[in-house]
Amino acid sequence: MSPVPDLRRLTHFIAVAESAGFTSAAQHLHLSQQALSHSVQQLEKEIGVPLLTRSGRRITVTAAGQVLLDEGRVLLAAARTLTRHTRAAAGAQPAEFVIGHSPAISTHEAYSLIAPAIAAAPDTSFTVMQLFPDRLTAGVRDGDVQLGLRRAVVPQEQLAGAVIRYDTLRVAVRTDHRLATRGRIGIAELADEPIALWAPPGASYYSDFLINACRRAGFEPQYRVSRVQGCPPEVAALTENAAAFVTAAAGPTVGGAVTIIDLDEPLLVPLQGLWQPHTSSAVRDLILRQSPAG
Repeated sequence: MSPVPDLRRLTHFIAVAESAGFTSAAQHLHLSQQALSHSVQQLEKEIGVPLLTRSGRRITVTAAGQVLLDEGRVLLAAARTLTRHTRAAAGAQPAEFVIGHSPAISTHEAYSLIAPAIAAAPDTSFTVMQLFPDRLTAGVRDGDVQLGLRRAVVPQEQLAGAVIRYDTLRVAVRTDHRLATRGRIGIAELADEPIALWAPPGASYYSDFLINACRRAGFEPQYRVSRVQGCPPEVAALTENAAAFVTAAAGPTVGGAVTIIDLDEPLLVPLQGLWQPHTSSAVRDLILRQSPAG
């Protein structure tokens, strides 16, 4: 049987690696440097490979140590989640399930996705919150968010993930816009229009997805990053006086100030779910069993 790292020693190693030395790590952990050094040496013996290169007071992580550092953080986060779930199961408080979603997903869309799980798990307390992508992934990784939702497929080495469904993209414009009276439009008709994004290209896989859709239609889009975050995505048509790609139904919205128009050729965007690896959740399984097409 392969050796399993001791979680206490793993915590010590991660503290040393993140501090690049034993002195500050020992102070943080309230241990003597000797005890901390011995703990890390025992971990190296357990695993059977050197994890740190020691050169005087300078500490560097070996290639094997880097793997343990990256994946060890995930393992410790999962262990904390396991402890929290176990304590919750022994108590009288209802189970809690937190869903985080990026600004590109509306609260209404998040609710529609989890509604079957809410009905099937009456003893669970649900919290839905909007988070920017960096806080979303950090929350999932640390176990504070049980399920993260975001647009497009984002590679995540330290998180588990899957495409839950695909949503149809449409275009939102001001109701007084020249295209607002059209039943359908082609993406190429937006060539002379500013396009609203929620993050700059290169900083968001969803922004990259939208930019590439415009490029495939034959033009390089002129984009504006929305200065209003947290509102429904179709509001960007007003705040930025721009065309905004949205997943809401076609027709008037925002009190009639915005019109959402279908595209000639359907454009589907994936909705990705992210969760903490090495964990299980019956509620999460209920949500992930949604139809792959939306």
